[in-house]
Amino acid sequence: MITLKAARGSGKDSDNIQEIVGGILEKVRNEGDQAICELTERFDGVGLSKLRVPREAFKKAYDQVSRETIGSLEFAAEQIGYFAEQQLQCLKPLECQHIPGVTLGHRLIPIQSCGAYVPAGRYPLPSTALMSTIPAKVAGVDRVAACSPPSREYGTIHPAVLVAMDLAGVDEAYCMGGAQAIAAYAFGTQSVPRVDIIVGPGNRFVTEAKRQVGGAVGIDMLAGPSETLIIADDTAQSRLVAVDLLSQCEHDPNSRAILVTTSRRLAEEVQKGIQEELKTLGTAALAGQTWEDNGQVILADSLDEAIEISDGLAPEHLQVMTAGDGELAARLRNYGSLFIGRYDPVPFGDYVSGPNHTLPTGATARFSNGIWVGTFIKASTYERVTPEGAATLAQHCSHLAGVEGLLAHQRSADLRKP
Repeated sequence: MITLKAARGSGKDSDNIQEIVGGILEKVRNEGDQAICELTERFDGVGLSKLRVPREAFKKAYDQVSRETIGSLEFAAEQIGYFAEQQLQCLKPLECQHIPGVTLGHRLIPIQSCGAYVPAGRYPLPSTALMSTIPAKVAGVDRVAACSPPSREYGTIHPAVLVAMDLAGVDEAYCMGGAQAIAAYAFGTQSVPRVDIIVGPGNRFVTEAKRQVGGAVGIDMLAGPSETLIIADDTAQSRLVAVDLLSQCEHDPNSRAILVTTSRRLAEEVQKGIQEELKTLGTAALAGQTWEDNGQVILADSLDEAIEISDGLAPEHLQVMTAGDGELAARLRNYGSLFIGRYDPVPFGDYVSGPNHTLPTGATARFSNGIWVGTFIKASTYERVTPEGAATLAQHCSHLAGVEGLLAHQRSADLRKP
């Protein structure tokens, strides 16, 4: 393995985010809506009189968004919903019996309420509004709330995001963002009822807030900066690889884009191609700097080594562009979402193909997955025991309880003996 281009990092000092976020959470816990409105004006530059978005704002949003955008959002919503429905079909209630008189099983119970966080940042993200809420609705969550920071241009949530929330069927929407929005979801305020689980990506402050409230409320994951890794051999088209790497780099200055290839020629052509693409790319300033800071090109001795490197990094997005895509893809284990072949770039997954784009980052794909319909469903077990079953279980239960010294447990089992 040879590293032809290493990530140099931006060298920026990190803020004391933990302390800052802790203060925001405490302020919202104590002051509720008033705190959120004050923090929204301070951080977003927009004064709010109320947090909940009224029904009229959704209707108005459709007039502020082009028909083409609405059509594309409807297309994406249908695909996301279709895939979530198919995933739901894989989840089945269970009831079984191994010992006569002892019935075991689980029920699939939707979580009662969910709060989706839709970031704003540099661009509106209607795609995230769809991704975070449609699987919850398909799962059968009773109350699906969504929030997003206000747009300074519109004084409320960006109309494209409102349209996406409406198409997804959210039950309520709130104009709020940042750590204060996570606090509202976790603790509840005068106008924002608390939720059972918080989902959706966000910046460092949102992520830290989710970390601090996790346990008091469910969270999907602690997502960090976005990542893409591409495994490519000599058959890959260098321009496709170059553009796909840049599509990752334009997300955020902390995004990571990595090429692992067995071809020195491809590695060199891709690096030249990136510089050519930047000459005409509208987001070149951000994408170019991100590639300079966080881009990597790794020359692997073989595809076996490329697989080993990829599985070790466990990237959020993993693309495969090789002569044997299917065979190689079957051998990969650690990734948030896998994109197989030259015709399947990560942007398809970001917007319209159907699988979720809220995925594990920072190598957490070694042990976790992204948002899916199962995120919103509990597999809650139950058991039912007859006198015959109790006769079989009680002797062994009583003995083990005695070994552990839990004598009331032992007595409870003994009382069920015939």
